[in-house]
Amino acid sequence: MLSFDTNWPADAVEFCPFPGSTDLVVCGTYKLLETPGEKQQRKGQCILLKVDKQENRIHSLQSLSFPAVLDLKWESWMSDPNFLILAVADSEGHITMCRLDHQDYKALLTPIQTISCGSTDVLCLSLDWSDRKDDGFVSTGALVASSSDGHLSLLKDNGSDIQLTMSWHAHDYEPWVAAWDYWDPNTVYSGGDDLILKSWDVRTSCDTPTATNKRFEGGVTSIQSNPHSEFYIAVGSYDSNVRLLDKRKLGRPVSTVEVGGGAWQVKWHPSSTRQHDLLVACMHDGCKVVRFGGFGDQEEPQIVKRFDEHQSMAYGVDWAFSSPRTDEKTEIVSCSFYDHALRVWEG
Repeated sequence: MLSFDTNWPADAVEFCPFPGSTDLVVCGTYKLLETPGEKQQRKGQCILLKVDKQENRIHSLQSLSFPAVLDLKWESWMSDPNFLILAVADSEGHITMCRLDHQDYKALLTPIQTISCGSTDVLCLSLDWSDRKDDGFVSTGALVASSSDGHLSLLKDNGSDIQLTMSWHAHDYEPWVAAWDYWDPNTVYSGGDDLILKSWDVRTSCDTPTATNKRFEGGVTSIQSNPHSEFYIAVGSYDSNVRLLDKRKLGRPVSTVEVGGGAWQVKWHPSSTRQHDLLVACMHDGCKVVRFGGFGDQEEPQIVKRFDEHQSMAYGVDWAFSSPRTDEKTEIVSCSFYDHALRVWEG
């Protein structure tokens, strides 16, 4: 296991998916600054790191200052493999696009565009690119984001930059997550503190959802479409359960597994050889790898790996996109909040 002190509380982390850069990690931090008699300030950074296996350590390459960072996701913009983009969601309603450059054998992030998805007192809570199906990473330039005022925002590439094209009220409480159906460029899922999962057709005005699921006992916190199997999505909740849903029958789970602690983040394995493996950041109960026996049968899911080295709430987690070793283990990065810790381990 490798460790890194992020200095400020860490709440989001992503391995870089692009060939030649899969040893890079970005981490978002969130620090609440309180000064007597003054309005609270939320500050953060986007930290670019390199996992060095030869030296068995994590190098800090760069730290960019932002309002508090709540989510970040990679995208290969405009189908150009040399134009690699990271989107950063912050606590003042912004999404910032940062380009990854390699200069003098060093990777650096350069902010190139900032889009407002709401007023500065609105938190941009989550974002998702539409292009993570299988290992193709074919860009469509489409991004969905959720904001603390209950709105979802649709952003698209217009050929020269990213523009906000539509915004709609989706939830009466915080929509913790918005996510694409990776197999259908017209469908977005969202979930929030109203205990409801919804699906939307972005070809419409999104006045009403196309489907809803109200069978949750806590807020819906994380959603991800399986990039290898068309009909299945994983949904995490504050109620500590992860549900596998078939989008053709969104109201009833195919299977449910209790992971403990509150399921804040879910991530399917990027390799089709492990398409049934789901990584979960379980907030108060570390991180776990859940293995679903199959999507078409009733075999019970199992927790096949647990990681308990975090001393605080585990919010961020991700798989490495480099090829698994011969024993099929994959590098994993995770981060936790009050102990401002980032860990790299295997599962």
